[in-house]
Amino acid sequence: MRAALDAALTEAAKIDKNVFVVVGDVSPIALANFTKEFSDRFINVGVAEANLVGMGAGLAMSGKVPFLFTIATFMVYRCYEQIRDDLCFQNLNVKIIGGGGGFIYSTLGATHHATEDYAVLRALPHMTVVAPADPFEAKKAVTALVQHHGPAYIRLGRSGDTNVYTQDYEFVLGKSVIMREGSDITIIGAGSILKNILCATDELKKKGVEVRVVNMHTIKPLDTNAIMRAVKDTGAILAVEEHQHVGGLGSAIAEVLVENGVMIPFLKLGVKDTFVHEYGSRDHLLEQVGLGVSHIVQAAEYLCARKR
Repeated sequence: MRAALDAALTEAAKIDKNVFVVVGDVSPIALANFTKEFSDRFINVGVAEANLVGMGAGLAMSGKVPFLFTIATFMVYRCYEQIRDDLCFQNLNVKIIGGGGGFIYSTLGATHHATEDYAVLRALPHMTVVAPADPFEAKKAVTALVQHHGPAYIRLGRSGDTNVYTQDYEFVLGKSVIMREGSDITIIGAGSILKNILCATDELKKKGVEVRVVNMHTIKPLDTNAIMRAVKDTGAILAVEEHQHVGGLGSAIAEVLVENGVMIPFLKLGVKDTFVHEYGSRDHLLEQVGLGVSHIVQAAEYLCARKR
């Protein structure tokens, strides 16, 4: 997704001279096009994430549009106070980019697993939270956030991510995208886990289960209309997220259901209140926490059985 990020930021900087990129110990190679064309608007603060956010706040107060970029765990957790007080409290126009969301950095241990970011950031007033499914959507999301005023967080995957979209579509912040149509159950996800969801949908189709797949790329503000349509059209919802079981996308969907007095078969698939101490590929870790393709298939079948 970094190449898509580089392309989107470079295009944005050509249009708007106020677009700046501030990074925390991220190699200029990761944003090669931007640094080549706009070296005067590229700042590397080193391993100093709190300063990174503070500098972004200062730039925004000077009329600039700063994009802050580093590894997601360091971007979100290490400087949460600065994000809360410097950015959200003042409702500043600063965009935070967290690279390596979920278990992308699977070989580096729990310190690099960004599996609580949705929860802690969607709790902050004024904050918009976005998780693109692939590089194609990441570019669209960055472009949309340039036009959006206010603090925002975008969770990215990694370099070399494959696209899950096969055709163009309109990206609108706060409006989900139906990737597959079905009438038996709705599976809602966001971010890189959409690939597993789509694979599971293919397996379920072979078993005669018709699945609606909703890409809820904006975690906050949530597309409540899409959730209520899923209730009416399919009568069962499975939320799947590469995130802790508590506080993330699944919890946000549950809040909508409860607040609207909806009682349908509903289940959240996420990391069950644990840190992952194993090392290996991302797929290996997803299997360990119950987010593999087979787990999604089983959960969907369970919910469909509850409808009968």
